[in-house]
Amino acid sequence: QVQLVESGGGLVQAGGSLTLSCAASGRTFSSYSMAWFRQAPGKEREFVAAITWSSGNTYTVGSVKGRFTISRDNAKTALYLQMNSLKPDDTAVYYCAARSGSYSTSPRLYTYWGQGTQVTVSS
Repeated sequence: QVQLVESGGGLVQAGGSLTLSCAASGRTFSSYSMAWFRQAPGKEREFVAAITWSSGNTYTVGSVKGRFTISRDNAKTALYLQMNSLKPDDTAVYYCAARSGSYSTSPRLYTYWGQGTQVTVSS
């Protein structure tokens, strides 16, 4: 059974940094892509960044490019999101997700999801 467990969220002041982690278990992810999404209150779930597990190729949405970095640790089967220069608009629940094959920016195409971790950025 695949499990994705996020951690690392919290409250931070604008301009600060946080690193989110996602521990993945239950299968081999070498043929998978993994991604971070976020959802603010009253808004749709939004794609943030993705990584192809085997190659390490990444894709980051324009609104966070240059501030957020997605990475993975093959040995630990862990996914990370380093978030710098945080803004109040980054406040949301952040989710880790996985799907077989290439990445997608559509949350509907992801099979596995974590429970989410809250990130709150104060002004």
